[in-house]
Amino acid sequence: MLKNVDKILDNIGKHVQLNEKEKGIFISLLQTKSIKRKEFLLKPGDICRTENFITQGCLRAYTVDENGFEHIVMFAMEDWWISDLYSFLTQTPATFFIDALEDTELLQLTKPNLDELYQRVPKFERFFRIILQNAFIAQQNRIRQNLSDPAEQRYLDFIKKYPKLEQRLSQKQISAYLGITPVFLSMLRRKMAGK
Repeated sequence: MLKNVDKILDNIGKHVQLNEKEKGIFISLLQTKSIKRKEFLLKPGDICRTENFITQGCLRAYTVDENGFEHIVMFAMEDWWISDLYSFLTQTPATFFIDALEDTELLQLTKPNLDELYQRVPKFERFFRIILQNAFIAQQNRIRQNLSDPAEQRYLDFIKKYPKLEQRLSQKQISAYLGITPVFLSMLRRKMAGK
């Protein structure tokens, strides 16, 4: 049996209930992958071949602009899913980098295995619809925040969304997620500590 499979089954169980046969089919379609810190799971131009569930560690998805600045789109830690969804669903070249911020353990589903899973266990259509809806809502909220919220509010929202992650990330990574400089983040933290 795969290592940490109980974690992914608990994640799925939040949205759909599987019987033992359905669990067995699902587990048979999973693959494991280990990624060392600073190693890439995906680079722009590659095709995203897997949906990835994190059982241990932390990844980030980001782009790099023409001036070499990183723009972090999301962090993903234990109990989260991550991929370049457009690339995965269309099997076209990715636009995001995804790399490991810590040594990371993944359970993966390839596109063909996901398609087979939809056929053999239709409950997964519902599960992934819910996951995609939640991701879409989170993306819309993030766009709205970046366009209209001041940096201090974005930082407070970050702490609320990722309560245990702040200590695991560098100031540079947090500021790249928030769209501010590390210096400005330091000023924000000092200002908030003084309140």
